[in-house]
Amino acid sequence: MNFTQTKYYYPYISPFDPCKPIRVKSYSTPPNLYLGFQPPHSPQFKTAREALFHGTLWPSLASTYPPKGERE
Repeated sequence: MNFTQTKYYYPYISPFDPCKPIRVKSYSTPPNLYLGFQPPHSPQFKTAREALFHGTLWPSLASTYPPKGERE
């Protein structure tokens, strides 16, 4: 299966709501939701600088977390 880190849903829109409706909402999910247990001997980033930039030691757990404007 192919999982994406961005999920979308369609909230209920009331006919009596005075505000302009947001028809599609989105949110990001972290990659660790799809791993379960971390596999042994997972590859690591080559340098400490690269790992610090991504916020994790393992590339499989790194996520881009796009800005909200790009998700919608």
